[in-house]
Amino acid sequence: MLHSIATPAFWIGFIVVVFVLLAIDLGVFNRKAHEVRFKEAAIWSVFWVVLSLAFGFVIYYHYGRVPGMQFFAGYLTEKALSVDNIFVFILIFSFFSVPARLHHRVLFWGILGALVMRAAFILAGALLIERFHWVLYFFGAFLIFTGFKILFHGETKVKLEDNVIVKLFRRFVPMTGDFESGKFFIREKGKLIATPLVLVLVTVEASDVVFAVDSIPAIFGITQDPFIIYTSNVCAILGLRSLYFLLASVMRKFAYLGVGLGLVLVFIGVKMLISDLTIGGRTLEIPIEWSLPAIAAIIGVSIALSIFFPPKKKADD
Repeated sequence: MLHSIATPAFWIGFIVVVFVLLAIDLGVFNRKAHEVRFKEAAIWSVFWVVLSLAFGFVIYYHYGRVPGMQFFAGYLTEKALSVDNIFVFILIFSFFSVPARLHHRVLFWGILGALVMRAAFILAGALLIERFHWVLYFFGAFLIFTGFKILFHGETKVKLEDNVIVKLFRRFVPMTGDFESGKFFIREKGKLIATPLVLVLVTVEASDVVFAVDSIPAIFGITQDPFIIYTSNVCAILGLRSLYFLLASVMRKFAYLGVGLGLVLVFIGVKMLISDLTIGGRTLEIPIEWSLPAIAAIIGVSIALSIFFPPKKKADD
C-alpha cells in the first residue's frame, strides 16, 4: 500500500482548490481569448509562485521540516525542468502559426491534461518502486544518462514535421484550414470537425508526456511520498503558462541553464544510486538538508553565469 503523509481530506482539499483556481482563471480572468502581455504574465507568475511557496510552508509547519524541504526541492527541480517545455511551446506555436491571442487557451487545456497525466505517471512510478525497489536504481541511472546527454548535446530538439502524432492526426481526423475564432471544434453540414487548435493541443500534451519521462524520475530521487511528489509537480505546472508568457522572449539569454539542469539530473541520479549504500556502518544517503541547497545553488549559479557572463556570439549569428 502506498504511504503518504497527507490524509485523504488533505488530498481532496488540495485537488478541489486547484480546480477552483483553474475555473476562476479560465471563467473569470481569461474568459475571452486575448494576447497575454508582459505585465499580466508577471502578475500571474508572482501569484502562482507565492501561492506555491505558501503551500510549501503549510506542509513544513503541518507535517515537519523534512517533508517541507522535500516539497521545496521538488518544486524547484520541476520548475527548472519546465524550462524545456517553454522552448517546445514556442516551437509548436511557431510551427502551426497559432495566433498569439490563442496561446493561453491551448496552454490552459494542455496543463489541465498534464495534471491528469502526471497523476497517472506518479501513481505508476510509486507502485513500481513499492513492488520493485530496484526500479529506483534504474531511475537513477536514467537521470545520469539524461543529465550527461543534456550537458553534451544541449537542449531538447523536436522536429514537428516528423512527429508521428501530427502525421496520424492529419491523416485520420477531419480538420478545417483555419483556427475558427479560437474554437476547438465546429459543425459543418451536421458533422463535428476539428480545427487546427485541436492538433496543437494534442501536440502540446504529447510533448508533456516526453518531459514527464525526465521529471517524474527526478522527483522520486528527492522523495517517494506521493503527496509531496504530486503537489510539487502541480504547483510547478500551474505557473508554467504565465512563465511562458513572461520568459518566452528572453529564455535564449539563459545560455548556461541547460548545463545547470544537466548537473541537477546527474546529482539526483547519483543520490538515488547511493541511497542504500553503507560504508563502515554509515549510510551514504544524501539528506534533504543538503539536496535542497545543492539544487538551488546549481540552478542559481547557471542563471547568474548566463546573465553576467554570457557566451560570445559567433560572427555569423
